[in-house]
Amino acid sequence: MTAATEAASLGIAVLTVSDTRSEDSDTSGQYLVAALEEAGHRCAGKAIVRDDIYQIRAVLSAWIADASVNAVLVTGGTGFSGRDSTPEAVTPLFDKSIDGFGEVFRALSFDEIGSSTIQSRALAGFANDTVIFCMPGSTGACRTAWEGLIREQLDGTHRPCNFVGVLGVRSHSP
Repeated sequence: MTAATEAASLGIAVLTVSDTRSEDSDTSGQYLVAALEEAGHRCAGKAIVRDDIYQIRAVLSAWIADASVNAVLVTGGTGFSGRDSTPEAVTPLFDKSIDGFGEVFRALSFDEIGSSTIQSRALAGFANDTVIFCMPGSTGACRTAWEGLIREQLDGTHRPCNFVGVLGVRSHSP
């Protein structure tokens, strides 16, 4: 295989935003770590933070500045309850937004949960050449986002295009 068609192993960090989850009860974060590793990537970090704008930004900023982190998967805090603040925390960090992520996620989710999908503020974007995907906190929503969108976009062999080339990642052995 050539470097252009070879699958790259990316460093992907997982951030769970929750006031109630612990390592034992974080099924969404556990799912995402297992899924990214199954796809041949490595977990570059995992954290759980309270639904607090500044705690979210602090963890994300450290990962965005870390050259070994190519992508971040954020689960939780994307709804409308009083403390849901992931979009407000993350949006100012973006250099570029990926508007299609939220749009397509909600379209996929509509087939599963109907009109309740409008309560998701799923979003994605780039910050310092790191792609960040923010999805709802349920394991089902994480599965929908990973299987329906994220897995292919983090696969350098996916055609006609994917985000690996935009990340400037060179293929290497895990």
